[in-house]
Amino acid sequence: MDFIKTPKVDNVKLLERYNARKSTLGTLYLTTTHLIFVDAQGKKETWVLHMHMSTIDRLPLTTGGSPLQIRCKDFRCVTFVIPRDRDCQDITESLQQLSHPSNIESLYAFDFSLNDDIQKSFGWHLYDTDTEYLRMGVPSTHWALTNMNKSYEICDTYPRNLYVPASATTPILVGSSKFRSRGRLPVLSYLNRANQAAICRCSQPLAGFSARCVEDEQMLHAILKANPKSKYMYVVDTRPKINAMANKAAGKGFENENYYSDIKFYFCGIENIHVMRNSLQKLIDLCEMRNPSMSAFLTGLESCGWLKHIKSVLDTAVFIAKAVRDGTSVLVHCSDGWDRTAQTCSLSGLILDPYYRTVQGFQALIEKEWLSFGHKFTDRCGLLGTVDSKEVSPVFTQFIESVWQLMQQFPCAFQFNDRFLITIHDHVYSCQFGTFVGNCEKDRLDLRLSERTYSLWGYITKHMTEYLNPFYKKSYEHQEPVIMPNTSPQCVKFWAGMYNRYENGIHPRENIVDILSSASDHCASLEDHVQLLEKRITQVCKLLGKPDQVIEKKLNGFLSTESLDQVSDDNNDLPLKINKELIINGDTEKQQSDGESTEKDIINSNKKSDSESGFEEMSKSVPEDLNINMTLPVPLLEMR
Repeated sequence: MDFIKTPKVDNVKLLERYNARKSTLGTLYLTTTHLIFVDAQGKKETWVLHMHMSTIDRLPLTTGGSPLQIRCKDFRCVTFVIPRDRDCQDITESLQQLSHPSNIESLYAFDFSLNDDIQKSFGWHLYDTDTEYLRMGVPSTHWALTNMNKSYEICDTYPRNLYVPASATTPILVGSSKFRSRGRLPVLSYLNRANQAAICRCSQPLAGFSARCVEDEQMLHAILKANPKSKYMYVVDTRPKINAMANKAAGKGFENENYYSDIKFYFCGIENIHVMRNSLQKLIDLCEMRNPSMSAFLTGLESCGWLKHIKSVLDTAVFIAKAVRDGTSVLVHCSDGWDRTAQTCSLSGLILDPYYRTVQGFQALIEKEWLSFGHKFTDRCGLLGTVDSKEVSPVFTQFIESVWQLMQQFPCAFQFNDRFLITIHDHVYSCQFGTFVGNCEKDRLDLRLSERTYSLWGYITKHMTEYLNPFYKKSYEHQEPVIMPNTSPQCVKFWAGMYNRYENGIHPRENIVDILSSASDHCASLEDHVQLLEKRITQVCKLLGKPDQVIEKKLNGFLSTESLDQVSDDNNDLPLKINKELIINGDTEKQQSDGESTEKDIINSNKKSDSESGFEEMSKSVPEDLNINMTLPVPLLEMR
């Protein structure tokens, strides 16, 4: 509370995003975790999490007051007009400190408490490194577990457990580590059990213009020999070649082809973190344009280069996946091996392995490729005020979008939906969970996050139904275990559901997948109801001693839509009422209270059609203590 100078301001206006002339009057509250706007009638509340705030800017003064614009990392933009300039200044200063704490233990995750009945330990152990590699068939004849990094001595940004070629000796591992940037030596990322082709990852070599390392050359040769069926392997450098050449001047760079035998080198051209940061900012500016013309929007989309960068990431992942599918091992690196390397290794695994396209598998993929291998989430997401702004970049956002691009081409191959991806993306920045706090595995262990914070995976597991894809077909993994996307420019789409989800205001628009999921659940409910009624009809038939077909024929005649309409016209006092709106909403209790159809109601009707008479005959023979609800739902196709 020390940072909060003004906890409450009255008569604040919340401007509409795309129409500044329209506004809502209300009260602004400032808490230690949220900025809350409540309208004058108290009917609507707008909550903005401090940790989601990216920029807090005071705009030029107006006659109505001091405008305060807040841009968020979940692509929401809100503008308040505060009557007094002094109040606006106080709130701005408070938000700047609250949204970018200087100490990592001041993050929201360490104070956050879930309302759900979830223990803090739940979800932290859903992923296990050894179990995941065992699923891939490791350890094996060609691959072994090394404990050289158990105390993070070899590389403090790598996990404890590393899988390396079985033929690689300790001197080879140590020598290779010393020759690689930040000690990130080549290690196993993914193994294709079918053909033994592997994806390995590392950082750039400290080669300069002429340096070499015999141990590093032996290490790459050991990776090649771990795949006996292949005569060569690829070294994929995800950077543009000109960038890699520039690093040579700094004593780094890329491998010298003259020193590495039976290896093919491939440069991919994915731009660095600075280019990606600027590209996303241009995309955000484009999405905030008010009423842009078609030509202006398309021109802006082209000039920001965002989709071009997404295509580059996908192209690289496809190249790696094709090589592994065809039986060739691949070693992937960028500069330090924790940005572009994480993107491409995880995406190629997603393309190759249907397990990673399930909820549990996708969580394992993120744990392995991003969290264990040291993607710097704290720095790249700008979680602390002490982080250099040049270190911030939307690397993980690009990965999430690349997965979404794959989902658009293979909608039945993924167990999870768009909401799952967006939830993960938003909670990386929210810091409500400790899952993405820290820059590496060692950081998270030192902070004891599994004891002090909640896991995002535990929360998702508790709310699993919200994240399931209604189109998912488990049989798809057997029909097409490898999904090879088309990365032609016309196949790379703009993700409006991510970047324009607040286009209609301050609340996200409804997702079409959510609507379909709701419809699917309702259909399943109706099917269950039909099965229940069929069982009850069978019970009645047994009591009457009549064949099922005879009774069903009479019931079908009575309960047809035309018969119901005729009965309603002929009998004003008939208590049988079917409220179509209630049925489609599944509100069965209210439907029955408004007018429940029972056997006695039907028998007491003044006028009866032939079909009614048959039903009366059946009803008279049914004991009164047999509780049978004969109300049938109206067919969905009949509803409007």
